[in-house]
Amino acid sequence: MTSYRLGVLEGDGIGPEIVPASVQVLDAALEAAGAPPAAWVDLPLGASAIGTHGDAVPESTLTALAGLDAWLLGPHDSAAYPEPHRSKLNPSGTIRKHFDLFANIRPAKSFDGADAVVPGTDLVIVRENTQGFYADRSTYKGTGEFMPTPDVAIAMGIITRPAVERIAVEAFELASRRRGKLTIVHKANVLKLTTGLFRDVCHEVAARYPGVAVDDFHIDAMTVHLVRRANDFDVIVTENMFGDILSDLTGEIAGSLGIAPSINSSHERAMAQAAHGSAPDIAGRDVANPIAMILSSAMLLDWLGARHQDPALVKAAALIETAVADTVAAGVRTRDMGGTAGTRAFAEAVADGVRR
Repeated sequence: MTSYRLGVLEGDGIGPEIVPASVQVLDAALEAAGAPPAAWVDLPLGASAIGTHGDAVPESTLTALAGLDAWLLGPHDSAAYPEPHRSKLNPSGTIRKHFDLFANIRPAKSFDGADAVVPGTDLVIVRENTQGFYADRSTYKGTGEFMPTPDVAIAMGIITRPAVERIAVEAFELASRRRGKLTIVHKANVLKLTTGLFRDVCHEVAARYPGVAVDDFHIDAMTVHLVRRANDFDVIVTENMFGDILSDLTGEIAGSLGIAPSINSSHERAMAQAAHGSAPDIAGRDVANPIAMILSSAMLLDWLGARHQDPALVKAAALIETAVADTVAAGVRTRDMGGTAGTRAFAEAVADGVRR
């Protein structure tokens, strides 16, 4: 049986609370599933790395990540970094770009016994991660933003057929394993060439998956549909910025942004990263919701299990998902979900549930 080397990048804000909570739960799940323990590798990242290494993402960290099986990334607070670090591509963007982690998979699933804007929500946002209208990821070098004069700012968004095709395949494969429904989100009535290309290539890929029902909506209409009937949707595929916005919305629709997990992956590597930010206003107070990071870590185990055909990892991931749902249903919830449990107490309850 294989023992996997997993990186730990705690990040900023609540990262040093929710990432160790996730490690605790993963350790319990691997043991319960009969898998060897993970070999954890702590690596510097974020504000503390600026102080110790002179960079939020040290070159040594990138080099070390390349030698690991996968890693857990905590949130970062790059808006609070001193210059010139604040103006650079943020840590998660740097890592995604460096390793070409083109697929950002962001589920939104409501919990029984917890408040949700739309009960029964169970969908997945599949976000293209390398191009689109986040200009900092659209170019090989630089940020994709320009100021020819102090009073003029230009952002460049790029969409290419190969990038759309590979994210569309990811989305259709996922829809094939779920409920067989896929929705393409675009703005082709205005951004006719760019998001029009995104829409059209996705429809071309659809021809390979006759068992998947396909529809498409404009981004503005999609926000309304989600608020009214998120439980009608299954898999949603879209470009970078639209996917970021929609996944924040669907996280809240499902109950809280604190329960919104994600992984960023290529065909060779994957990174667990909660969809939410660093929440510096509650950092260090033991009140942060660790569910998003815990479920992101479960997604990472499932990805590794599928990649390496390792059923023990798939089992460990399923144990975590069940334990989180059971813990919430039993009334153990953090403050953002109407409960009183702290970060550590919630993680301990989930770990105990995994062992049971």
